[in-house]
Amino acid sequence: MKAAELFVRCLENEGIEYIFGIPGEENLDVMDALLDSSIKFVIVRHEQGAAFMADVYGRLTGKAGVCLATLGPGATNLITGVADANMDHAPLVAIAGQASTHRLHKESHQVLDLVQMFQPITKYSTRLLTPNTIPEVVRKAFKLAQTEKSGASFIEFPENLAEMEVDDHPLQVKNPMLPEPNANQVERAVKVISEAREPLILAGNGVVRSKAWRQLQDFAERLNIPVANTFMAKGVMPFKHTLTLGSAGLQAKDYVHCGFESADVIICIGYDLVEYHPYLWHPSRDRKIVHIDTTPAEVDAYYTIKVGVVGDIKHSLQRIAELATPHIGDRLRPLREALIREMDGCRDDTGFPIKPQKIIWDLRTAMELEDIAVCDVGAHKMWMARMFRCEHPNTCIISNGFASMGIALPGAIAAKLAFPERKVVAVTGDAGFLMNLQELETAVRMKTPIVVLVWNDSGYGLIKWKQMNAFGRPSHVDFTNPDFVMLAESFGAEGVRVESAEALLPALRKALESDSVTVIDCPVDYGENLKLTATLGEMVCPI
Repeated sequence: MKAAELFVRCLENEGIEYIFGIPGEENLDVMDALLDSSIKFVIVRHEQGAAFMADVYGRLTGKAGVCLATLGPGATNLITGVADANMDHAPLVAIAGQASTHRLHKESHQVLDLVQMFQPITKYSTRLLTPNTIPEVVRKAFKLAQTEKSGASFIEFPENLAEMEVDDHPLQVKNPMLPEPNANQVERAVKVISEAREPLILAGNGVVRSKAWRQLQDFAERLNIPVANTFMAKGVMPFKHTLTLGSAGLQAKDYVHCGFESADVIICIGYDLVEYHPYLWHPSRDRKIVHIDTTPAEVDAYYTIKVGVVGDIKHSLQRIAELATPHIGDRLRPLREALIREMDGCRDDTGFPIKPQKIIWDLRTAMELEDIAVCDVGAHKMWMARMFRCEHPNTCIISNGFASMGIALPGAIAAKLAFPERKVVAVTGDAGFLMNLQELETAVRMKTPIVVLVWNDSGYGLIKWKQMNAFGRPSHVDFTNPDFVMLAESFGAEGVRVESAEALLPALRKALESDSVTVIDCPVDYGENLKLTATLGEMVCPI
């Protein structure tokens, strides 16, 4: 068989269902081999969209999403999405064609050293050198991408190797088991937690990757310890649970920040430093930190741990919970109650343009609890992270490691392909939406009925927010938008313009029930941004 056919068989062996990408001259043999494969190739309109789709698919399923490009500009267009997946610890395998090995030693048309280019943004970056190495390279790429902490791998496939003959077969798929937590470290953690005066849990995205949310809830309940979550761990504790404090991650004082101020022991579970800088929640550097994760703690002056429990997070939580002494009281309950009052405050607001709080209230009302919101990056992300209530993990996808704009629309397409039975909403600003607008055509062609909720303020709202806080005046953040309704219709999607606060909820409900792709143009009042900043700046902790 051809090397390209063996390569595709190795991908099938890994259980790959979709490849997101764009064909090119240097991957012709791979594209031809895919015609006889069970793998579905999803043609996208830009390679960045392909990488974001693979990124979100990997994050939602725990299985590496796969994206494919040709050499040169095709490969460089993958970089942002690959970096996002790697920094957010989403399993992904990126594949790029390359020129024939006969011209890689010299200056040549469209040739770049892709292996070296992808090295800083992946766990594993390599070039196929001979056809018989394909089974090993593919297996290693997927093994490393999917092993904690998961991330991205990259394979460069020269075109002359793809057409060579080879007689080989895929390797057996075996992924390593997580190690058991060390008993001595478990005992040390038990002692620190049992002796704590006011412990607090900070749950990170590692809880989601390890599927340890039930163990986390049991741990918190048995020991009566309140839980704050990072943006990427929304839903690991149901918001309705009385021990849930909400999301930590605003770079300003918030109710959950008051919880960190009063805590003497902070238990970090599956927490990655890229999610929320330790100097923001531990500026005093005097709290005792218990680190529970699959890997040892990263070195950081503000994250000096008292004890680290490394291994399977599920087992670590179970063993500590069985031995530690439960705590008494609910001193942090006022923080939760204050946040809930704020969340409820705009449910009946009729102001127009619509306040962020009202948009989120109506979105949460329209969506079922297991439906998926894929959030872009911008001012709306801060509001969604803070105020969108989640009862299940992986129902509000937020990129907060690399935090790249443009992820919502392609990510929502991947989410719908991964979970076709659920409703999916891309929550995006007007700027992020236009960064990968072309993938509307992909969504319509693939018949993935997603809803794109565009928060329209005709500007870079988050940057303006920060400029106003820092300098009291904006600088070069305003722009004009196309007619989003006409634009959606030109792609074959439905377009809806919200013209009053009362019209938003019916529009969302109708769009979620539609079998078509729907774009909702929703004007937003970001005057609430500065009001929130002022409120948080004046906050007196209600405990």
